[in-house]
Amino acid sequence: MTPEELRLAFTGRFGHDPGAIVRAPGRVNLIGEHTDTSDGFVLPMAIDREVRLALRGREDGTVHLRALDLDEEDAFAADAPHAREGWQAYAHGVAWALREAGHALRGMDGVFSGDVPRGAGLSSSAALELALARALMEASGLAWDPRAMAQACRRAENDWVGVASGIMDQLIGACAEEGAALLIDCRTLATDPVPIPPESTVVILDTGTRRGLVGSAYNERRAQVDAAARALGVATLRDANEEDLGAHAHAMDEAVLARARHVVRENARVLRAAEAMRAGDASALGRLMNDSHASLKHDFEVSGPALDAMVDVAQAQDGCFGARMTGAGFAGCAVALVARTAVPDFLADVETGYRRATDRAPALYPVAPAAGAGLLDETA
Repeated sequence: MTPEELRLAFTGRFGHDPGAIVRAPGRVNLIGEHTDTSDGFVLPMAIDREVRLALRGREDGTVHLRALDLDEEDAFAADAPHAREGWQAYAHGVAWALREAGHALRGMDGVFSGDVPRGAGLSSSAALELALARALMEASGLAWDPRAMAQACRRAENDWVGVASGIMDQLIGACAEEGAALLIDCRTLATDPVPIPPESTVVILDTGTRRGLVGSAYNERRAQVDAAARALGVATLRDANEEDLGAHAHAMDEAVLARARHVVRENARVLRAAEAMRAGDASALGRLMNDSHASLKHDFEVSGPALDAMVDVAQAQDGCFGARMTGAGFAGCAVALVARTAVPDFLADVETGYRRATDRAPALYPVAPAAGAGLLDETA
């Protein structure tokens, strides 16, 4: 939805113009899956698909929101959030987390819409959280601190919504720089922009399948990772290496050892991927993406039939440097790095091949690296 369309929707609902429009991007993780919860390294990229929210502050402390894509509304006191289900849980959770962080929130009127596919592994939930946080801070006249806001939104997702996610989604959504991916150290929250290799394009490959994050095996995998850290005697798997795995393999069952093996090796792959990107080596980055998918499939066991079919088809195409599932897993999206000149043929051939393999219609779209959450447009 364009800013003008969003402005008209706001005016139609509330009878006056919005004071501002904010935006927050979705993201695709190039490499570094299921490492953020272990204080590890990740390499995501904010994408040019986002949640946009038009708003105007209120003096009575009430938050009125309309979700245009769902044709639903909600209203609650900013100092008394309560909803724990649906998109409303994210709105209430963000308000709660911001107040817990010491921010005195005012109310606001708001309407929002987005084109980040939901449940596809592209962080639609974090995009919504950050758009809501940006709007609440704007309505309340409070300064925007990207890292602090990422931490508050993560707390909303962990402690209010109930998803044991790491910091990656919120941090890339808050701190991304236009034109680059972001190497994130999830322990220190240090970020380093890393360029996409020249003459290459990131392509999102949506399998058309979806999963529910809270109800999935995500939290089970998190528990297994924590069990591996205890067996290895480290605070998190960020502090473990291959030698540690070999020395303590007897202390873990097969599944826990496999989960640990993925995290330890994936952290190393992320750092090598950043080096390859700085060197402009698309082929090296692609090989690491392929290795990451194999590890997610066999060791972390969070891929699925549709994701595997999509990745197999993509990897077989001329001009594809590499491809892997992205996001929490089980369903949703894969990501490929493709030579820019090969993108049209790649899109056509992957669509044909994936339909043939699964009898499903995919959604395939090239994306560009976008900036983090911010003010899109001021109208008053």
